[in-house]
Amino acid sequence: MRNDRPTALAAALAALLAISGCTDEKTPTETPVPVHFVEAKAKTFEKTVSLTGTIVARNTSTYSFETGGRVTDVFVDVGDQVEPGTVLAKIEPTQQQADVASAKAKVDSAEASLAQATAAFERQRQLLAKGFTTRSDYDTAEQTLASAQSTLNTAKSDLVTANKSLSDTVLRSDAKGVITSRSVDPGQVVTAAQSAFGFAKSGALDAVFKIQEQLLISERKPSAIEVALVEDPSVKAIGRIREVSPLIDSSTGTVQVKLGLENPPQKMTLGSAVVGRETGDAPEKAISLPWSSLIEKDGKPAVWVVQDGDKAKLTEIAIAAYRTDDILVASGIEEGARVVTDGSQLVLPGARLDPVAETSEAK
Repeated sequence: MRNDRPTALAAALAALLAISGCTDEKTPTETPVPVHFVEAKAKTFEKTVSLTGTIVARNTSTYSFETGGRVTDVFVDVGDQVEPGTVLAKIEPTQQQADVASAKAKVDSAEASLAQATAAFERQRQLLAKGFTTRSDYDTAEQTLASAQSTLNTAKSDLVTANKSLSDTVLRSDAKGVITSRSVDPGQVVTAAQSAFGFAKSGALDAVFKIQEQLLISERKPSAIEVALVEDPSVKAIGRIREVSPLIDSSTGTVQVKLGLENPPQKMTLGSAVVGRETGDAPEKAISLPWSSLIEKDGKPAVWVVQDGDKAKLTEIAIAAYRTDDILVASGIEEGARVVTDGSQLVLPGARLDPVAETSEAK
């Protein structure tokens, strides 16, 4: 019996080895992931920033009545061209006309009183010279004359004020320009200094843009920006930064920038939509890749790079520019690297790949 034990152990060991051998033969090999790739190539490009804005008048103001009352007539509307002296609106002048009539009557009365006082003073002056009156009567006549003159001056001043109030019932433009807003209608009661019309003065024009704050942080400040009409890009003008708002729009994260336009064409009218373009000083080079190659790694842009023939490596990249047809990579990969395009979403770190060069038809 003792002689049989080594034999049994040997048989068991042989059986285990046989089973182990069978298991190794049946272990499936890792299936390569089929992907397309492109060879990274550098391209020359110019950094261009394009933004849409609006043409506005550089000098704007509002018109309002200097006296209150009920609006009787409105003669202009938004978009109307006006000249200096154009009547914009009127308010009911009944009260002002009555004030003018009363002021005129006071002036007439004061003139009559002054005439009487003047005659009385002259008589007293002549009598005093001949010794036929007292100094007291003479002084009284002189004081009466001075009082009458003061009363007339006051009456005339009141008449000027009344006439000014009457003229204020008619609102007129004081320059050539365009009505940009209207906030009064016939029958409406307005108060003094209440805004009635918005006004854009003809002449200098600005192009207004909403710009992301990051674009203003750049060390390089463009000296001139080309501005063109959206509807007709051939209509162009040169704009220079004239004003940058100190406040950021919290809803959009943008800053308002005004460009002063130099000799704008006539077709650039108020309210026209324009595009402002600013191009870098010198062309730059960057790696061009198709959009299909771009993925994300920890919230940053990245691509899969084929290494050692069939290995995948996830590589972070820095984007120089996003364009319609491709992306431009500033750093992270070198020219000649094989970058995965179609199939990149199926690749895992360290996975084996079955890379196939992307053809022009695939692009």
